[in-house]
Amino acid sequence: MSDAKLDVREVNFDGLVGPTHNYAGLAHGNVASMRHGGLDSNPKEGALQGLAKMKALKDAGYAQGVLPPQQRPDLGALRDLGFTGSNAQVLERAAEDAPQLLRAVCSASSMWTANAATVTPSLDAADGRAHFTPANLQSSFHRFLEPQTTGRVLAAIFRDEARFAHHPALPATPAFSDEGAANHTRLCGEHGEGGVHLYVYGRQAFAGADGNREPKRFPARQTLEASQAVARQHGLSDAQTVFAQQHPDAIDAGVFHNDVIAVGNGPVLLYHEMAFLDEQRTLDELRAKMATPLIPVRVPMDAVSMDDAVASYLFNSQLLSNPDGTMTLVVPGECQENEAVWRSIQDLLLGGNNPINDVVVKDVKQSMRNGGGPACLRLRVVLSEAERSGLSGRVLLDDALYGELTGWVEKHYRDRLSPDDLADPQLAEETLTALDELTRILKLGDVYPFQLG
Repeated sequence: MSDAKLDVREVNFDGLVGPTHNYAGLAHGNVASMRHGGLDSNPKEGALQGLAKMKALKDAGYAQGVLPPQQRPDLGALRDLGFTGSNAQVLERAAEDAPQLLRAVCSASSMWTANAATVTPSLDAADGRAHFTPANLQSSFHRFLEPQTTGRVLAAIFRDEARFAHHPALPATPAFSDEGAANHTRLCGEHGEGGVHLYVYGRQAFAGADGNREPKRFPARQTLEASQAVARQHGLSDAQTVFAQQHPDAIDAGVFHNDVIAVGNGPVLLYHEMAFLDEQRTLDELRAKMATPLIPVRVPMDAVSMDDAVASYLFNSQLLSNPDGTMTLVVPGECQENEAVWRSIQDLLLGGNNPINDVVVKDVKQSMRNGGGPACLRLRVVLSEAERSGLSGRVLLDDALYGELTGWVEKHYRDRLSPDDLADPQLAEETLTALDELTRILKLGDVYPFQLG
């Protein structure tokens, strides 16, 4: 391996679970979110579970970063929708007149940073810079509130314009519905080699007379047109991109993003047989464009049913590269609790036909009950050593930062939150105090609306 390749690492930036983490059942098509809607949550436990996963991976030698949560409740959004008066009056009136709106503006969904943006590393870009496009997340109101703050946070961290390029979110219309990196996978030989970008979409907005097959039960959140636009923004060529349609039947089974049914890393693509509408064409295109042979790892329906795949989030696992060329699969605890899924994981490890030789089980139940597993919680950014050294803020996890963040959570977070608690004006005050302190810990400057006036 060349020195240049050794210099490049993938950094997983995990989202901190926010102080208003609650189970509002907002995500139509997300089976876990809908199933747990209305239950009490534990924000403190959720944040500590996420930090524990970050710390364990950092200790194992993987590069780990952290991203802050959004400002919630989003009182500005409620005011834009006609609620007036003091903060307490706005919350009270929203709770009485539009409780679902209140739940939406309190959502802690930004913890799932796989949806925060789509990223192209500098070694794939024509201008030699890493490119970022915040996802518009227009398919759901509670997530549509995120892109502006996401853009400010990313710009605050990846500030050096000589190294990083930031693009605007796509127009927030159904034709350009964009859900970020949850529908994007970069495949390559090693992280320091040029990659091929697999964009997975659920529908075409401008299908024309021929039309296209779409799901019938749940909405397809990503459009082909959005994926193509992001690739254009980042300057990727046809030789660097593959566009594949997600299987509509998978979406109807609760696979709302591609990262619930497939995960890739290096040359390995671990996927369920129902991941792609045209499986063979997708594999053929990847093989034709990749410089390194593709290693497809196909999990058939008779090994893991769609119900088990969605319930366990087997494919919403992290697939991480090790220095010796092997890979580690980081799975949620639900995989170990499902006999068929756990047996399939053991078959993967014992099969010997792929680099995956280790599995790590992590407890992220607070996130899982809202429909997000280990892969949802992280945004993957491939960076050179110079780019890592050039980051602004204090976002790369070390023991000192981990200690400060766990202390911050213990100080500011509640250990029980019911839907009725969201109208409590004291919760809003607690959250603003916590976030103001967090930006000082992370040295990000002013990124939240309340800090910007």
